[in-house]
Amino acid sequence: MSLLTALEDGVAVLTLNRPEVHNAFDDALIAALTQAYESAIADPAVRAILLAANGPSFCSGGDLNWMRRMAGYSHDENLADAEKLGRLMQIIDTAPKPTLARVHGSAFAGAIGLIACSDIAVAVPEAEFAVTEVRIGLIPAVISPYLARAMGVRQARRYFLTAERFSAEAARTLGLIHEVVPAADLDTAIARHLKALKAASPAALTATKALVAAVDQPLSEAVIADTARRIADQRASADGREGLSAFLEKRKPNWGQA
Repeated sequence: MSLLTALEDGVAVLTLNRPEVHNAFDDALIAALTQAYESAIADPAVRAILLAANGPSFCSGGDLNWMRRMAGYSHDENLADAEKLGRLMQIIDTAPKPTLARVHGSAFAGAIGLIACSDIAVAVPEAEFAVTEVRIGLIPAVISPYLARAMGVRQARRYFLTAERFSAEAARTLGLIHEVVPAADLDTAIARHLKALKAASPAALTATKALVAAVDQPLSEAVIADTARRIADQRASADGREGLSAFLEKRKPNWGQA
């Protein structure tokens, strides 16, 4: 199974389980994650939701086979596909229960959106991060509101444009990660956060999350729809098609010559 789910002492643990492809996500995993988060939110026995992963990486972003299919999608198909990912990000971001990300390895592209949407994110020093979309002719559209909010617009400009890798400590400084701990201490750190959350009133936690969203002026449906449209436009563009083709064919892209 690409996603493992378990209920452990009031915590819904969702574990990405595609280690052979570095937990890259595709439409099936997006659907599974969406259903898992919705089920955990609806389950009164769940006090918090923890996103974890198996294998050496947390998540490498989009799956190659999924990208191959996207390369042949029409604009409408790309839009529907992007809206599903946008819906997943929105569910995590607006979940009335605390959400955590256990980042035991590197995360790239859309995977960083999953982290930015989570309330608490803890990573190991070895983890690396990058917003890589421009390298294959795309844009980080659906995840951009969450990353810009977490990192700040000025920093987002840099990392969106350069697609450079940055360390876990840099991610902490930027605000993407809350805490960096040695791998041996990762579960202890997660347990500490969960203990604090379980000590609080569930109703108060929900109300507090709503409060933070209210004072931060939460994302509107129009913004979410716009980001899905933008990535659909870019995927269907000449550079988007050329970038994906070059990436899949392991060659340098011919920008502007597609």
